[in-house]
Amino acid sequence: MPLMTGEQYIESLRKLDVKVYMFGKEEKNWIDHPIIRPSINCVAMTYDLAHDPEYEDLMTATSNLTGHRVNRFTHLHQSTDDLIRKVKMQRLLGRKTASCFQRCVGMDAFNAVYSTTYECDQKHGTHYHENFKNYMIYVQDNDLTIDGAMTDPKGDRGKGQGAQADPDLFVHIVERRPDGIVVRGAKAHQTGSINSHEHLVMPTQAVGEADKQYAVSFAVPSDAPGLFMVYGRQSCDTRKLEPGADVDLGNKQFGGQEALVVFDNVFVPNERIFLCEEWDFAGMLVERFAGYHRQSYGGCKVGVGDVIIGAAALAAEYNGADKASHIKDKLIEMTHLNETLFSCGIACSCEGCPTAAGNYQIDLLLANVCKQNVTRFPYEIVRLAEDIAGGLMVTMPSERDFKSDLKVPTASELTLGDWCNKFFKGAEGVTTENRMRILRFLENICLGTSAVGYRTESMHGAGSPQAQRIMIARQGDFETKKKLAKTIAGIKE
Repeated sequence: MPLMTGEQYIESLRKLDVKVYMFGKEEKNWIDHPIIRPSINCVAMTYDLAHDPEYEDLMTATSNLTGHRVNRFTHLHQSTDDLIRKVKMQRLLGRKTASCFQRCVGMDAFNAVYSTTYECDQKHGTHYHENFKNYMIYVQDNDLTIDGAMTDPKGDRGKGQGAQADPDLFVHIVERRPDGIVVRGAKAHQTGSINSHEHLVMPTQAVGEADKQYAVSFAVPSDAPGLFMVYGRQSCDTRKLEPGADVDLGNKQFGGQEALVVFDNVFVPNERIFLCEEWDFAGMLVERFAGYHRQSYGGCKVGVGDVIIGAAALAAEYNGADKASHIKDKLIEMTHLNETLFSCGIACSCEGCPTAAGNYQIDLLLANVCKQNVTRFPYEIVRLAEDIAGGLMVTMPSERDFKSDLKVPTASELTLGDWCNKFFKGAEGVTTENRMRILRFLENICLGTSAVGYRTESMHGAGSPQAQRIMIARQGDFETKKKLAKTIAGIKE
Protein backbone atom coordinates (compact mmCIF):
# COMPACT_ATOMS: atom_id res chain seq x y z
CA MET A 1 0.00 0.00 0.00
CA PRO A 2 1.44 3.46 -0.88
CA LEU A 3 2.06 6.11 1.75
CA MET A 4 -1.15 7.71 2.98
CA THR A 5 -1.92 11.40 2.60
CA GLY A 6 -3.20 13.46 5.50
CA GLU A 7 -6.75 13.28 4.17
CA GLN A 8 -6.54 9.51 3.73
CA TYR A 9 -5.30 9.23 7.31
CA ILE A 10 -8.29 11.20 8.59
CA GLU A 11 -10.68 9.07 6.57
CA SER A 12 -9.03 5.90 7.88
CA LEU A 13 -9.91 6.99 11.43
CA ARG A 14 -13.59 7.14 10.46
CA LYS A 15 -13.52 3.40 9.76
CA LEU A 16 -12.65 2.63 13.40
CA ASP A 17 -15.31 2.11 16.06
CA VAL A 18 -13.31 3.88 18.78
CA LYS A 19 -15.00 4.55 22.12
CA VAL A 20 -14.16 8.11 23.23
CA TYR A 21 -15.53 9.90 26.30
CA MET A 22 -15.20 13.60 27.10
CA PHE A 23 -16.94 15.90 29.58
CA GLY A 24 -18.94 13.00 30.99
CA LYS A 25 -20.42 11.64 27.78
CA GLU A 26 -19.48 9.55 24.76
CA GLU A 27 -18.37 11.49 21.68
CA LYS A 28 -19.54 9.63 18.58
CA ASN A 29 -18.12 12.06 16.02
CA TRP A 30 -14.86 12.77 17.83
CA ILE A 31 -12.94 13.21 14.57
CA ASP A 32 -14.74 16.46 13.78
CA HIS A 33 -15.01 17.69 17.37
CA PRO A 34 -13.50 21.20 17.56
CA ILE A 35 -11.44 20.35 20.64
CA ILE A 36 -10.00 17.13 19.18
CA ARG A 37 -9.63 18.03 15.49
CA PRO A 38 -6.50 20.24 15.87
CA SER A 39 -4.56 17.26 17.25
CA ILE A 40 -5.68 15.16 14.28
CA ASN A 41 -4.47 17.91 11.95
CA CYS A 42 -1.03 17.62 13.57
CA VAL A 43 -0.81 13.91 12.78
CA ALA A 44 -2.09 14.56 9.24
CA MET A 45 0.94 16.82 8.72
CA THR A 46 3.25 13.82 9.27
CA TYR A 47 1.54 12.16 6.31
CA ASP A 48 1.37 15.17 3.99
CA LEU A 49 5.03 16.14 4.38
CA ALA A 50 6.03 12.60 3.33
CA HIS A 51 4.63 13.45 -0.12
CA ASP A 52 6.52 16.74 -0.39
CA PRO A 53 9.69 16.29 -2.52
CA GLU A 54 11.46 18.94 -0.43
CA TYR A 55 11.18 16.80 2.72
CA GLU A 56 11.27 13.26 1.27
CA ASP A 57 14.72 12.42 2.67
CA LEU A 58 13.64 13.38 6.20
CA MET A 59 10.08 12.05 6.14
CA THR A 60 10.61 8.66 4.47
CA ALA A 61 13.07 5.77 4.64
CA THR A 62 13.64 2.33 3.10
CA SER A 63 12.30 -0.49 5.26
CA ASN A 64 14.86 -3.10 6.31
CA LEU A 65 11.98 -5.61 6.46
CA THR A 66 10.42 -5.18 3.01
CA GLY A 67 12.65 -2.86 1.01
CA HIS A 68 9.65 -0.58 0.49
CA ARG A 69 9.64 3.18 0.98
CA VAL A 70 7.90 3.88 4.29
CA ASN A 71 7.06 6.86 6.46
CA ARG A 72 9.99 7.43 8.82
CA PHE A 73 7.60 7.26 11.75
CA THR A 74 7.23 3.52 11.04
CA HIS A 75 10.94 2.92 10.39
CA LEU A 76 13.47 0.84 12.35
CA HIS A 77 16.68 2.87 12.55
CA GLN A 78 19.48 1.27 10.52
CA SER A 79 22.32 3.74 11.10
CA THR A 80 23.38 6.83 13.02
CA ASP A 81 22.26 8.76 9.93
CA ASP A 82 18.73 7.43 10.52
CA LEU A 83 18.92 8.60 14.14
CA ILE A 84 20.04 12.07 13.04
CA ARG A 85 17.33 12.31 10.38
CA LYS A 86 14.75 11.36 12.98
CA VAL A 87 15.70 14.37 15.13
CA LYS A 88 15.75 16.71 12.14
CA MET A 89 12.35 15.40 11.03
CA GLN A 90 10.94 16.12 14.48
CA ARG A 91 12.32 19.66 14.44
CA LEU A 92 10.74 20.20 11.02
CA LEU A 93 7.32 19.06 12.27
CA GLY A 94 7.61 21.18 15.42
CA ARG A 95 8.22 24.19 13.17
CA LYS A 96 5.25 23.29 10.95
CA THR A 97 2.71 22.70 13.74
CA ALA A 98 4.05 24.48 16.88
CA SER A 99 2.58 21.55 18.77
CA CYS A 100 2.87 17.81 19.45
CA PHE A 101 2.45 15.71 16.30
CA GLN A 102 2.02 12.53 18.35
CA ARG A 103 3.65 9.78 16.24
CA CYS A 104 7.00 9.86 18.05
CA VAL A 105 5.93 7.55 20.88
CA GLY A 106 4.99 4.81 18.43
CA MET A 107 8.24 5.16 16.49
CA ASP A 108 10.28 5.01 19.69
CA ALA A 109 8.30 2.00 20.91
CA PHE A 110 8.93 0.14 17.62
CA ASN A 111 12.67 0.42 17.97
CA ALA A 112 12.72 -0.53 21.66
CA VAL A 113 10.44 -3.56 21.24
CA TYR A 114 12.31 -4.73 18.13
CA SER A 115 15.68 -5.05 19.88
CA THR A 116 14.26 -6.28 23.21
CA THR A 117 12.22 -9.10 21.65
CA TYR A 118 15.32 -10.30 19.81
CA GLU A 119 17.35 -10.58 23.01
CA CYS A 120 14.44 -12.12 24.92
CA ASP A 121 14.12 -14.82 22.24
CA GLN A 122 17.86 -15.52 22.45
CA LYS A 123 17.63 -16.19 26.19
CA HIS A 124 14.23 -17.81 26.59
CA GLY A 125 13.63 -19.46 23.20
CA THR A 126 10.44 -17.43 22.69
CA HIS A 127 9.14 -16.27 19.29
CA TYR A 128 8.31 -12.65 20.06
CA HIS A 129 10.77 -11.15 17.58
CA GLU A 130 9.12 -12.91 14.65
CA ASN A 131 5.74 -11.77 15.97
CA PHE A 132 6.97 -8.22 16.09
CA LYS A 133 8.59 -8.27 12.66
CA ASN A 134 5.29 -9.45 11.15
CA TYR A 135 3.48 -6.72 13.06
CA MET A 136 5.93 -4.08 11.82
CA ILE A 137 5.40 -5.16 8.21
CA TYR A 138 1.65 -4.74 8.76
CA VAL A 139 2.18 -1.27 10.27
CA GLN A 140 4.55 -0.15 7.51
CA ASP A 141 2.47 -1.55 4.64
CA ASN A 142 -0.63 0.23 5.94
CA ASP A 143 1.19 3.41 7.09
CA LEU A 144 -0.45 3.27 10.50
CA THR A 145 -0.20 5.64 13.46
CA ILE A 146 0.55 3.70 16.65
CA ASP A 147 0.25 4.85 20.26
CA GLY A 148 3.34 3.77 22.17
CA ALA A 149 1.71 3.05 25.53
CA MET A 150 4.03 2.87 28.53
CA THR A 151 2.83 5.01 31.47
CA ASP A 152 0.48 3.27 33.95
CA PRO A 153 -1.61 5.21 36.50
CA LYS A 154 0.69 3.73 39.22
CA GLY A 155 -1.60 4.48 42.20
CA ASP A 156 0.41 4.70 45.41
CA ARG A 157 3.91 5.66 44.22
CA GLY A 158 5.39 4.21 47.42
CA LYS A 159 4.30 0.69 46.41
CA GLY A 160 5.21 -1.61 43.54
CA GLN A 161 2.87 -3.23 41.03
CA GLY A 162 1.80 -6.23 43.09
CA ALA A 163 1.48 -4.29 46.35
CA GLN A 164 -1.26 -1.94 45.11
CA ALA A 165 -4.70 -2.22 46.70
CA ASP A 166 -6.12 -2.30 43.16
CA PRO A 167 -4.11 -4.58 40.84
CA ASP A 168 -5.49 -2.79 37.78
CA LEU A 169 -3.39 0.32 38.46
CA PHE A 170 -0.74 -1.38 36.32
CA VAL A 171 -1.62 -3.25 33.11
CA HIS A 172 -1.39 -6.97 33.79
CA ILE A 173 -2.34 -10.39 32.51
CA VAL A 174 -5.51 -11.77 34.10
CA GLU A 175 -5.89 -14.91 31.99
CA ARG A 176 -3.74 -17.06 29.72
CA ARG A 177 -5.46 -19.03 26.96
CA PRO A 178 -4.15 -21.38 24.25
CA ASP A 179 -4.84 -18.65 21.64
CA GLY A 180 -3.72 -15.61 23.63
CA ILE A 181 -4.03 -13.59 26.83
CA VAL A 182 -6.56 -11.32 28.52
CA VAL A 183 -5.32 -8.05 30.05
CA ARG A 184 -6.71 -5.43 32.42
CA GLY A 185 -5.54 -2.01 33.53
CA ALA A 186 -4.96 1.39 31.97
CA LYS A 187 -2.37 3.65 30.39
CA ALA A 188 -2.42 7.32 31.38
CA HIS A 189 -1.21 10.53 29.64
CA GLN A 190 -1.34 8.74 26.30
CA THR A 191 -0.20 11.16 23.61
CA GLY A 192 -2.21 10.81 20.40
CA SER A 193 -3.95 7.67 21.61
CA ILE A 194 -7.38 8.63 20.26
CA ASN A 195 -5.86 9.53 16.89
CA SER A 196 -3.98 6.21 16.62
CA HIS A 197 -5.00 3.13 14.68
CA GLU A 198 -3.45 0.81 17.29
CA HIS A 199 -1.77 0.71 20.70
CA LEU A 200 1.62 -0.87 21.34
CA VAL A 201 1.69 -1.56 25.08
CA MET A 202 4.85 -1.88 27.18
CA PRO A 203 5.56 -2.19 30.92
CA THR A 204 5.96 1.11 32.72
CA GLN A 205 8.90 0.03 34.92
CA ALA A 206 11.14 -2.90 35.78
CA VAL A 207 9.30 -5.96 37.09
CA GLY A 208 10.32 -8.54 39.70
CA GLU A 209 9.65 -12.26 39.35
CA ALA A 210 6.88 -12.14 41.97
CA ASP A 211 5.00 -9.62 39.80
CA LYS A 212 5.69 -11.22 36.44
CA GLN A 213 2.07 -10.84 35.30
CA TYR A 214 2.88 -7.14 34.84
CA ALA A 215 5.72 -7.91 32.40
CA VAL A 216 3.62 -7.77 29.25
CA SER A 217 3.93 -6.14 25.83
CA PHE A 218 1.35 -6.44 23.05
CA ALA A 219 -0.51 -4.59 20.30
CA VAL A 220 -4.26 -4.16 19.87
CA PRO A 221 -6.45 -2.02 17.57
CA SER A 222 -7.93 1.16 19.03
CA ASP A 223 -11.43 -0.31 18.66
CA ALA A 224 -10.65 -3.64 20.33
CA PRO A 225 -13.55 -4.91 22.50
CA GLY A 226 -13.10 -3.72 26.09
CA LEU A 227 -10.87 -0.76 25.17
CA PHE A 228 -12.07 2.81 25.63
CA MET A 229 -10.52 6.24 26.12
CA VAL A 230 -11.24 9.31 28.25
CA TYR A 231 -10.00 12.52 26.67
CA GLY A 232 -7.78 14.69 28.87
CA ARG A 233 -8.82 18.30 29.06
CA GLN A 234 -6.46 21.22 28.68
CA SER A 235 -6.31 24.84 29.70
CA CYS A 236 -8.51 27.06 27.50
CA ASP A 237 -9.90 24.02 25.64
CA THR A 238 -13.53 25.20 25.68
CA ARG A 239 -12.55 28.34 23.78
CA LYS A 240 -12.69 26.08 20.72
CA LEU A 241 -16.42 25.59 21.37
CA GLU A 242 -17.19 29.33 21.21
CA PRO A 243 -19.08 30.32 18.03
CA GLY A 244 -16.81 31.99 15.51
CA ALA A 245 -13.72 31.65 17.70
CA ASP A 246 -10.55 32.65 15.87
CA VAL A 247 -8.11 35.15 17.39
CA ASP A 248 -8.70 33.90 20.94
CA LEU A 249 -7.61 30.38 19.97
CA GLY A 250 -3.98 31.27 19.26
CA ASN A 251 -2.84 28.14 17.44
CA LYS A 252 -6.17 27.47 15.78
CA GLN A 253 -5.16 24.72 13.37
CA PHE A 254 -2.93 22.46 15.49
CA GLY A 255 -2.84 21.09 19.04
CA GLY A 256 -1.74 18.22 21.25
CA GLN A 257 -3.78 15.45 22.81
CA GLU A 258 -3.62 13.05 25.74
CA ALA A 259 -6.06 10.48 27.08
CA LEU A 260 -6.60 7.73 29.62
CA VAL A 261 -6.72 4.39 27.78
CA VAL A 262 -8.63 1.67 29.67
CA PHE A 263 -8.24 -2.06 29.01
CA ASP A 264 -11.22 -3.90 30.52
CA ASN A 265 -10.52 -7.60 29.93
CA VAL A 266 -9.09 -7.05 26.44
CA PHE A 267 -8.13 -10.19 24.52
CA VAL A 268 -4.73 -10.27 22.77
CA PRO A 269 -4.05 -13.09 20.26
CA ASN A 270 -0.72 -14.91 20.45
CA GLU A 271 0.66 -13.33 17.28
CA ARG A 272 0.25 -9.85 18.84
CA ILE A 273 2.17 -10.69 22.06
CA PHE A 274 5.76 -9.41 22.38
CA LEU A 275 6.45 -10.09 26.07
CA CYS A 276 4.48 -12.37 28.38
CA GLU A 277 5.79 -12.71 31.94
CA GLU A 278 9.48 -12.59 30.92
CA TRP A 279 10.01 -10.23 33.83
CA ASP A 280 13.77 -10.01 33.38
CA PHE A 281 13.31 -8.10 30.10
CA ALA A 282 10.77 -5.53 31.30
CA GLY A 283 13.48 -3.19 32.57
CA MET A 284 15.42 -3.40 29.29
CA LEU A 285 12.33 -2.49 27.29
CA VAL A 286 11.55 0.47 29.54
CA GLU A 287 15.13 1.75 29.45
CA ARG A 288 15.43 1.52 25.68
CA PHE A 289 12.09 3.15 24.98
CA ALA A 290 12.88 5.94 27.44
CA GLY A 291 16.23 6.53 25.74
CA TYR A 292 14.71 6.81 22.27
CA HIS A 293 11.94 9.06 23.53
CA ARG A 294 14.34 11.33 25.42
CA GLN A 295 16.28 11.72 22.19
CA SER A 296 13.02 12.77 20.49
CA TYR A 297 12.71 15.81 22.70
CA GLY A 298 15.92 17.20 21.19
CA GLY A 299 13.96 17.55 17.94
CA CYS A 300 10.28 18.21 18.51
CA LYS A 301 10.67 20.71 21.35
CA VAL A 302 13.35 22.55 19.37
CA GLY A 303 11.01 22.96 16.40
CA VAL A 304 8.30 24.40 18.63
CA GLY A 305 10.97 26.56 20.27
CA ASP A 306 11.82 28.01 16.85
CA VAL A 307 8.21 29.16 16.50
CA ILE A 308 8.13 30.60 20.04
CA ILE A 309 11.29 32.60 19.34
CA GLY A 310 9.74 33.91 16.13
CA ALA A 311 6.52 34.81 17.92
CA ALA A 312 8.42 36.62 20.68
CA ALA A 313 10.41 38.58 18.07
CA LEU A 314 7.15 39.51 16.33
CA ALA A 315 5.56 40.59 19.62
CA ALA A 316 8.54 42.84 20.30
CA GLU A 317 8.22 44.34 16.82
CA TYR A 318 4.46 44.85 17.17
CA ASN A 319 5.01 46.44 20.59
CA GLY A 320 7.56 48.79 19.09
CA ALA A 321 10.30 47.43 21.35
CA ASP A 322 12.34 45.35 18.89
CA LYS A 323 15.26 47.79 18.78
CA ALA A 324 15.86 47.65 22.55
CA SER A 325 19.16 45.96 23.43
CA HIS A 326 17.67 43.89 26.25
CA ILE A 327 15.04 42.47 23.85
CA LYS A 328 17.75 41.45 21.40
CA ASP A 329 19.72 39.86 24.23
CA LYS A 330 16.69 37.84 25.37
CA LEU A 331 16.10 36.56 21.84
CA ILE A 332 19.76 35.56 21.65
CA GLU A 333 19.47 33.69 24.96
CA MET A 334 16.32 31.87 23.77
CA THR A 335 18.16 30.84 20.60
CA HIS A 336 21.19 29.68 22.60
CA LEU A 337 19.03 27.49 24.83
CA ASN A 338 17.05 26.08 21.90
CA GLU A 339 20.13 25.19 19.88
CA THR A 340 21.70 23.57 22.95
CA LEU A 341 18.71 21.22 23.11
CA PHE A 342 19.12 20.42 19.43
CA SER A 343 22.85 19.79 19.93
CA CYS A 344 22.08 17.15 22.57
CA GLY A 345 19.57 15.44 20.29
CA ILE A 346 22.11 15.31 17.48
CA ALA A 347 24.96 14.24 19.78
CA CYS A 348 23.18 11.20 21.24
CA SER A 349 22.25 10.22 17.66
CA CYS A 350 25.80 10.56 16.31
CA GLU A 351 27.09 8.39 19.16
CA GLY A 352 24.51 5.66 18.52
CA CYS A 353 25.41 2.01 17.97
CA PRO A 354 23.77 -1.16 16.62
CA THR A 355 21.82 -3.44 18.93
CA ALA A 356 22.06 -7.22 18.77
CA ALA A 357 18.92 -7.17 16.61
CA GLY A 358 20.59 -4.85 14.10
CA ASN A 359 18.62 -1.64 14.54
CA TYR A 360 20.45 1.36 15.97
CA GLN A 361 20.16 2.70 19.51
CA ILE A 362 21.16 6.17 20.68
CA ASP A 363 23.81 6.84 23.30
CA LEU A 364 21.74 6.42 26.46
CA LEU A 365 23.78 8.79 28.62
CA LEU A 366 23.58 11.64 26.12
CA ALA A 367 19.88 10.97 25.48
CA ASN A 368 19.18 11.37 29.18
CA VAL A 369 21.28 14.54 29.32
CA CYS A 370 19.23 15.81 26.38
CA LYS A 371 15.94 15.23 28.21
CA GLN A 372 17.30 16.63 31.49
CA ASN A 373 17.98 19.88 29.65
CA VAL A 374 14.49 19.76 28.15
CA THR A 375 13.01 19.73 31.67
CA ARG A 376 14.65 23.14 32.21
CA PHE A 377 15.40 25.14 29.08
CA PRO A 378 11.85 25.37 27.63
CA TYR A 379 10.71 26.93 30.91
CA GLU A 380 13.32 29.65 30.52
CA ILE A 381 12.46 30.08 26.83
CA VAL A 382 8.80 30.53 27.76
CA ARG A 383 9.69 32.90 30.62
CA LEU A 384 11.66 35.10 28.25
CA ALA A 385 8.88 34.96 25.64
CA GLU A 386 6.36 36.11 28.25
CA ASP A 387 8.76 38.84 29.38
CA ILE A 388 9.10 40.14 25.81
CA ALA A 389 5.38 39.87 25.04
CA GLY A 390 4.23 41.85 28.07
CA GLY A 391 1.31 41.43 30.44
CA LEU A 392 -1.29 42.08 27.76
CA MET A 393 -0.74 38.49 26.68
CA VAL A 394 -2.93 37.40 29.61
CA THR A 395 -5.07 40.48 30.35
CA MET A 396 -6.50 41.57 26.98
CA PRO A 397 -10.25 41.53 26.36
CA SER A 398 -11.87 38.81 24.30
CA GLU A 399 -12.09 38.69 20.53
CA ARG A 400 -15.80 39.46 20.83
CA ASP A 401 -15.02 42.73 22.58
CA PHE A 402 -12.67 43.79 19.79
CA LYS A 403 -15.34 43.01 17.18
CA SER A 404 -18.33 44.34 19.13
CA ASP A 405 -20.47 47.04 17.53
CA LEU A 406 -22.16 47.80 20.85
CA LYS A 407 -22.43 51.58 21.33
CA VAL A 408 -20.85 52.77 24.56
CA PRO A 409 -22.91 55.64 26.06
CA THR A 410 -20.25 58.36 26.17
CA ALA A 411 -19.75 61.65 24.39
CA SER A 412 -17.61 59.99 21.69
CA GLU A 413 -20.28 57.41 20.80
CA LEU A 414 -17.63 54.88 19.79
CA THR A 415 -18.43 51.17 19.82
CA LEU A 416 -16.90 48.78 22.33
CA GLY A 417 -14.77 47.41 19.49
CA ASP A 418 -13.58 50.92 18.58
CA TRP A 419 -12.42 51.54 22.14
CA CYS A 420 -10.57 48.22 22.35
CA ASN A 421 -8.85 48.72 19.01
CA LYS A 422 -7.96 52.31 19.94
CA PHE A 423 -6.28 51.54 23.23
CA PHE A 424 -4.57 48.28 22.30
CA LYS A 425 -2.89 49.64 19.20
CA GLY A 426 0.85 49.00 19.12
CA ALA A 427 3.58 50.05 16.71
CA GLU A 428 2.80 52.28 13.76
CA GLY A 429 1.80 50.26 10.69
CA VAL A 430 0.72 47.20 12.69
CA THR A 431 -3.00 46.46 12.97
CA THR A 432 -4.40 45.94 16.44
CA GLU A 433 -5.75 42.56 15.30
CA ASN A 434 -2.33 41.30 14.26
CA ARG A 435 -0.86 42.42 17.57
CA MET A 436 -3.61 40.58 19.41
CA ARG A 437 -3.11 37.47 17.27
CA ILE A 438 0.56 37.07 18.13
CA LEU A 439 -0.10 37.71 21.83
CA ARG A 440 -2.93 35.15 21.90
CA PHE A 441 -0.66 32.71 20.09
CA LEU A 442 2.00 33.13 22.77
CA GLU A 443 -0.61 32.78 25.51
CA ASN A 444 -1.82 29.57 23.90
CA ILE A 445 1.60 28.03 23.41
CA CYS A 446 3.02 29.16 26.77
CA LEU A 447 0.00 28.63 29.00
CA GLY A 448 -2.84 27.03 27.08
CA THR A 449 -3.72 24.07 24.87
CA SER A 450 -0.43 23.98 23.00
CA ALA A 451 1.47 23.96 26.29
CA VAL A 452 0.72 20.25 26.55
CA GLY A 453 3.02 19.84 23.58
CA TYR A 454 5.72 22.15 24.90
CA ARG A 455 6.07 23.43 28.44
CA THR A 456 4.49 20.88 30.79
CA GLU A 457 5.28 17.98 28.50
CA SER A 458 8.90 19.14 28.50
CA MET A 459 8.90 18.43 32.23
CA HIS A 460 7.00 15.15 32.43
CA GLY A 461 7.05 13.61 28.95
CA ALA A 462 9.45 10.62 28.58
CA GLY A 463 9.89 10.65 32.34
CA SER A 464 10.14 13.39 34.93
CA PRO A 465 13.57 14.91 35.80
CA GLN A 466 14.48 12.37 38.48
CA ALA A 467 14.09 9.52 35.99
CA GLN A 468 16.81 11.01 33.82
CA ARG A 469 19.05 11.66 36.82
CA ILE A 470 18.82 7.99 37.82
CA MET A 471 19.86 6.97 34.30
CA ILE A 472 22.67 9.54 34.22
CA ALA A 473 23.97 8.08 37.49
CA ARG A 474 23.90 4.58 35.98
CA GLN A 475 25.55 5.62 32.73
CA GLY A 476 27.99 8.15 34.20
CA ASP A 477 30.79 5.58 34.72
CA PHE A 478 32.24 7.28 37.78
CA GLU A 479 34.76 4.47 38.42
CA THR A 480 36.48 5.08 35.09
CA LYS A 481 36.57 8.81 35.79
CA LYS A 482 38.13 8.20 39.20
CA LYS A 483 40.83 6.09 37.56
CA LEU A 484 41.58 8.92 35.14
CA ALA A 485 42.03 11.33 38.03
CA LYS A 486 44.23 8.87 39.95
CA THR A 487 46.51 8.34 36.96
CA ILE A 488 47.04 12.04 36.33
CA ALA A 489 47.41 12.82 40.06
CA GLY A 490 49.99 10.07 40.47
CA ILE A 491 47.95 8.06 42.96
CA LYS A 492 49.02 4.42 43.25
CA GLU A 493 47.17 1.81 45.30
